Amino acid sequence: MAFYAFIGLLIAVRIFYTGSTIYLFLVWNIFLAWIPCMISSLFKKLNDKAKWKSALVFCCWLAFFPNALYIVTDLIHIDLESPVPKWFDALLLFSSAVLGLMLAFISLYRVEAFLSKTVNRKLQAPLILVILFLGSFGVYLGRFLRWNSWDIISNPFKLLSSIGHRIVSPFDHVQTWGITVVFTVFFYLLYVSIKKLPGYLSQANI
Repeated sequence: MAFYAFIGLLIAVRIFYTGSTIYLFLVWNIFLAWIPCMISSLFKKLNDKAKWKSALVFCCWLAFFPNALYIVTDLIHIDLESPVPKWFDALLLFSSAVLGLMLAFISLYRVEAFLSKTVNRKLQAPLILVILFLGSFGVYLGRFLRWNSWDIISNPFKLLSSIGHRIVSPFDHVQTWGITVVFTVFFYLLYVSIKKLPGYLSQANI
């Protein structure tokens, strides 16, 4: 909650100082990042017998999961001209990105814990990598093509057509897959490092 309050305070100070509400979009983006975290809490209540429920919850979670990773790309707004010092906007955008990643990785960790009970151990790491790949592809769709999670329901055919064209003709969309792979590697390395952080601290006798 302190992180939410800190970001909210920064936004409020910025609005008071400039009279501009341009960065209010961060509130919406953080809310969207919170949704997969909220959905992931349902995995604790699921059991092996209700496989259809597990599949439904997982699909809903996966549809919203890219929203939590997406906030990292909001850092591009640092280039906007503003009377506010660059360091202030950088702190605001970076704080929001960190919160988004925290929400993303909390939800992913819950999914991983659920998979550990339902999936062969050897398949768990590859599945996490696939999930992050799909999440990174979702980030690309949102940032560069301006699709969002709601389009799965409101505009499914155009969305599927856009995705399908990139799958069928990958060499015509090198940028798509290049960006997706780079994000996948970044998110995976960061997620694995955060999971190992307690061990690193223990080794340092902290």
